[in-house]
Amino acid sequence: MKRILILLVAFHASFHLSSQALPHLWDEVQTIKKFDQQYQTPPHPIVFVGSSSIRKWDDLQQAFGNYNVLNRGIGGAVISDIIFYLNDLVFVYQPKQIVIYVGENDLTNEKLTADSILNQTKRLYQLIRAKLPSTPIIYISFKPSPSRDRLQQKAIEANRSIQKFFAGEKSVVFVDIYSQMLRNGKSRPELFVEDQLHMNTAGYKIWEDAVKKYLMKK
Repeated sequence: MKRILILLVAFHASFHLSSQALPHLWDEVQTIKKFDQQYQTPPHPIVFVGSSSIRKWDDLQQAFGNYNVLNRGIGGAVISDIIFYLNDLVFVYQPKQIVIYVGENDLTNEKLTADSILNQTKRLYQLIRAKLPSTPIIYISFKPSPSRDRLQQKAIEANRSIQKFFAGEKSVVFVDIYSQMLRNGKSRPELFVEDQLHMNTAGYKIWEDAVKKYLMKK
């Protein structure tokens, strides 16, 4: 009996450590993969990938009803997460186009500078290009979330450097929604829900209008 108890304790400890060692957002990605096993995804879709601003785009299908779109955003993602899960969230679908919004959460990391975020964005882009050398990409700039006003200068610097980088690349469109979501140089709380981080319908309408003109039709 004592031996069984010891084994149970050891198993529990091992399971606990294993759970702790799982990569960030592992469960969310596994849920997406299970969903894909149950429901057939459209062939060669336009994949929207990134953090919660993509995941919470609830009316994405309606907004782009004439396009073959697929939402694969995961809440809380940073650039390194999307890099880690590229196979699961992008490559598996053989997309004809990719729309990316990620990096705003990286702004909150005090250890990361605007240059650090640029370098991680370059790494993400290079990994996509290694697999999909000519697939068109739409990169959405960081948005001016009122809850992160203190990071405004860092966001502006990162947006500017990322835009400059993509200007020298082929088949990439940089969509500047930052300036479109400002009024007199200040963030607009009326475009956001109560947490002042995630957008409401009015905020997403700005995104929809800004992105739609660059989407590939069926």
